[in-house]
Amino acid sequence: MVGVSGASGTPYAAAVLRGLIAAGESVDLVVSRASRLTLLDETGVALRDAHWRGDLAQWLARGADGKPDTFQDTPLDGVRYWPAGDLAAGPSSGSYPAKGMLIVPASTACVAGVALGLSKDLLQRTASVTLKERRPLLVAVRETPLNGQTLKHLVTLDAAGAAVLPASPAFYAGATHIQDLVNFVAGRVLDAAGVPHGLYRRWEGELGLAREAPEIPAHPNPRDS
Repeated sequence: MVGVSGASGTPYAAAVLRGLIAAGESVDLVVSRASRLTLLDETGVALRDAHWRGDLAQWLARGADGKPDTFQDTPLDGVRYWPAGDLAAGPSSGSYPAKGMLIVPASTACVAGVALGLSKDLLQRTASVTLKERRPLLVAVRETPLNGQTLKHLVTLDAAGAAVLPASPAFYAGATHIQDLVNFVAGRVLDAAGVPHGLYRRWEGELGLAREAPEIPAHPNPRDS
């Protein structure tokens, strides 16, 4: 399960989706209503329920700079899309099969809703189901600064068994483009989910590698990993 909430950071979600698809994983996708506004602002793509396949293909073709056709076409055969307002959807039930859920990016409103068990839309309901079924839940929170109430909510999620992964890129992998920083965060999300990928250069215990030419292209295609 992949949930996309309304925080800035839709390129993170796109990179995670490309990585999951490249690894051969089936994906159930829920995009909140608020995140559609963010997606439109950050990429120019309007995601519509009735035309989700074509709209999603446009989104996944764009890099972090919003330019179209940065990536090759991503096959969507293994993707199932669920409208955020459909509380009768498959993922709303614990009997629906799933390995776990990744919320990328996670807004503070989403974090609060999941921590409090509000289930105000399918994204939050799916997260609640994930927790009650004791399946892995990862929350890639991407807002700053965080106030005390949000920190309490994150502690609540941690206590419930969720992994809290702030969308914080690192610089030891030799990033030369904004996409490299996005891919680092997406790669760490996939690491936590146990999904193989080649999105970033891993730390090998040798200082100074960040100053050398990166081993990955400026616009890496996860399908080539």
